[in-house]
Amino acid sequence: MVAFFRREESGFVASELAVSRWSPDQVAGPAICGLLARQLETHCPETGFIPARLTADLFRPVRDEPLTVHSAVVRDGTRVRVADAWIEQQGEIRVRASVMYLAVAQQPPGRVWQADAPLPIPDIRLDEPTGQPPLFKCGDGEWSGDFAAAQNGERKSVWQNLPALVAGEPISPFQRAAFLGDTTNLVCNWGTAGVGYINSDMTLTLTRLPIGHELGLHAQDHISSDGIAVGTATLYDRQGRLGTCIVTGVANARRQVDMAETTV
Repeated sequence: MVAFFRREESGFVASELAVSRWSPDQVAGPAICGLLARQLETHCPETGFIPARLTADLFRPVRDEPLTVHSAVVRDGTRVRVADAWIEQQGEIRVRASVMYLAVAQQPPGRVWQADAPLPIPDIRLDEPTGQPPLFKCGDGEWSGDFAAAQNGERKSVWQNLPALVAGEPISPFQRAAFLGDTTNLVCNWGTAGVGYINSDMTLTLTRLPIGHELGLHAQDHISSDGIAVGTATLYDRQGRLGTCIVTGVANARRQVDMAETTV
């Protein structure tokens, strides 16, 4: 089975799929966010709750070596449950995350403005998960899996059917959303010269969990100044919008990632 991690006695071990493009001895942020979501799912109330907000702080690189994941419940109420998770390597915390589960309820009365612009969805269905690259759409262009063709200054969208996060386990809807949420750095900060920002965090908000195996991310905004960037994207599936993803990035121009050189 194609997967991003496998479980061993020493902890989770990353596969080649999970290796970062920033450094060959580091694990990529999307895989890390997915693994944190997997751990935080163990604290999900049985029914009637949604993981409405996940925030991950990526303040130290996670090395391509065995890692352990830990978690604890911080607040347990009838409408709110909050849990924290963190990843340890070599006796120190490398990243941390927090999830807020909110109880579902009846929608309040009245009409509220909502964005109604259509989101791009490919005609082709990605029925089977693979380790292949996602589909990219730039501006009004066609969907393509060609990294070189997507290295431009156009607004970007990404569409993907992810393989398993951990070998032997099906990837859950929340894991899928958390993984793709960290891809906001690619969708919002990828320009004509590649990706020059590395994100230090990721915040995912959800009003519902993804339906089906396909999931998309559509760039909404990029703001940058003095080497700091904020990227915002919409997360969606074939049923419509799910929530938003926000990343804060710091310039890493000395190790700019030329996505046009990416090979699969």
